[in-house]
Amino acid sequence: MSVLRSVPIGAVCLLCAAMLGAAPVSHPSLPVVALPASLASSPLQEAVRRIWQASPEVQAGRADLDAARARARAAAQPLYNPSLSLDAENADVNRRTAGISLPLDLSGKRRARASQGEAELLAAEAGYNLLRRDVAARWLKAWSTAALAARQSELGQRRLVLMQRFDDLAAQRLKVGDISSPERDLAGLALGEAQVQQATLAGNEAAARAALLAISGDQLAALPVLPRGLSPAAGSVTPLPVDELPELRQSRAQQTGAEAGVQVARRARIPDPTLSLTGGQVRSGPHTDQVIGLSVSIPLPVLNTGRAEVAAARAEADAAAARVRSRQFVLRAGLQEAQARYAALRHATEAFRSGRAAAFEDRTALLEKLWRAGEISTSDYLVQLKQSLDTALSGQALESQTWQTWFDYLAAADRLTDWLDGRTPVGLNQEISR
Repeated sequence: MSVLRSVPIGAVCLLCAAMLGAAPVSHPSLPVVALPASLASSPLQEAVRRIWQASPEVQAGRADLDAARARARAAAQPLYNPSLSLDAENADVNRRTAGISLPLDLSGKRRARASQGEAELLAAEAGYNLLRRDVAARWLKAWSTAALAARQSELGQRRLVLMQRFDDLAAQRLKVGDISSPERDLAGLALGEAQVQQATLAGNEAAARAALLAISGDQLAALPVLPRGLSPAAGSVTPLPVDELPELRQSRAQQTGAEAGVQVARRARIPDPTLSLTGGQVRSGPHTDQVIGLSVSIPLPVLNTGRAEVAAARAEADAAAARVRSRQFVLRAGLQEAQARYAALRHATEAFRSGRAAAFEDRTALLEKLWRAGEISTSDYLVQLKQSLDTALSGQALESQTWQTWFDYLAAADRLTDWLDGRTPVGLNQEISR
């Protein structure tokens, strides 16, 4: 009887910078805090850092990165473990032997796997940095949307107050005969419309807060205020060269990993010999002999030569190289688009602020004065007041869109996480200090 046992051995941004005097907009569930001029960016930076710490997406990305590190360490380990065998046989000849065998990596499979693991780790690190940046950008855009919704709700409440006062005045003027009954009805209809629109604005604010909480959870008890000043100029940030953007670094690391995969497939075609050493004793009757043996075995790649695996790896490497070139085109075009779109929106915001369209309070006061004096009719007053309110709401939406485009530009230029991590470019600091 023969017994054999084998035992393996081994085991954004810059939101707060040039803007002073931002008025806080409070909300019962998400109160806001004013930003000190000397520490304008600190609350926002701290908020995003807390989001990074609590975000399930970032936690999952961090776990994936840890797994990639472990896989890289595993790929650098020796491919084979030694095997120990014990044989015992009782027959005409009693045999007791012990053997140890080890396949030898003579073709460099370990080096090829280690190179592939390092490239995949670099790709995973770049992906993790991209994930953190994207989470920060999405939260900043959701934050600016929530801030816009709060401001629009505040302006809508102002409209509701104006319409209520207008309705009361219309009722008084109807009693003394200054206006007709149809004009009085117009005031009531305007009040009803304002109430409906205010409910819509309140719903928009609730939806914006829900979108913000979907990213941040309940981690933030207070939100920084969206500044009322203009966002920074695009020239205050110098974009990284396209070749240094993390998306391209990730694609190139993936290409390097695919090229290493070709080498792994090629090395896998080369059979590795197995060296075995056996020792023990053989007893035959009264005679006992000590035996020792050395053997070498090598598999023959006859039925499966591994050429298909090499061809598949080569095709994957070619595809990865093509994706790198495609990503270059996309990133270059995306950066140009983000810069041009932000410059256009910022110019429009600046023009809006410098024109008469932004003078909402002065215009509404003048309209009410003219209506009280009888110089304009009730219908003209309502039409012009509605136009003023709609323009003010559109201006707020334009400013919010400009801030969101600013975040997109920072992300496209790969300067968003630099600022949030305290590695702000010099031009950005200069813009903050103004």
